[in-house]
Amino acid sequence: MDILATIVTIAWLSGLCAFAGGLGARFSGRARTATQQELMHGIVAFGGGILVAAVAFALIPEGMEVLPPAGLAVAFLVGGGLFCVIDAYLERRGGNWAQFMALLMDFVPEAISLGAVFGHDRRLGTLLAAFIGLQNLPEGFNAFRDMRHLGLSSRRILLVLLAVSVLGPLAAGLGYLFLEDRPALTAAIMAFAGGGILYLVFQDIAPQSRMRNHWTPPLGAVMGFMIGMLGNVLVV
Repeated sequence: MDILATIVTIAWLSGLCAFAGGLGARFSGRARTATQQELMHGIVAFGGGILVAAVAFALIPEGMEVLPPAGLAVAFLVGGGLFCVIDAYLERRGGNWAQFMALLMDFVPEAISLGAVFGHDRRLGTLLAAFIGLQNLPEGFNAFRDMRHLGLSSRRILLVLLAVSVLGPLAAGLGYLFLEDRPALTAAIMAFAGGGILYLVFQDIAPQSRMRNHWTPPLGAVMGFMIGMLGNVLVV
């Protein structure tokens, strides 16, 4: 198979994991018992742990290696600052889009980096695609539940998540065609995304994972970070 076709295919499969997570949320129904609520909060925490792992192991290391300290700091802070502004705007409009924003912020830059690295390191690209897919499962699940609370229909949410999956091939294709020989720009995009994701985790996602008088849901964050850590070990 042509290398570009391979990149587009694996990026799309990674994106479909968000749709699969949304389907899982669609058929899981409402959390009525304390155990079900604990599980749902644990999935939110798991997604947060995966996102922190993405920042620590996938997005920021490239920036630290390629960018000068000032450039790294600016890209990171601009990402956090911009998503602070967007989050505040959406909150005033009466909605919580943190999980969906985190999905986009994580998926798109990592798909770009997937395309940028796949041409010269297929093993790294394939493992990165698997890593992205694992992240997208809980993010799609949590994004579905967030958007249902905003009053959107299940059908519309699933169509949105399906549309998001198409962003993966587009981003990966652009990364392969235009960024393979531009490591500094790729690293700046990843650092920008890392700042935005970290803001969202601490502002919106981590607070949702906590339950009063229940202590196990935050262990989901530990498990999510562990998976990201192991993914990084496998890549290296």
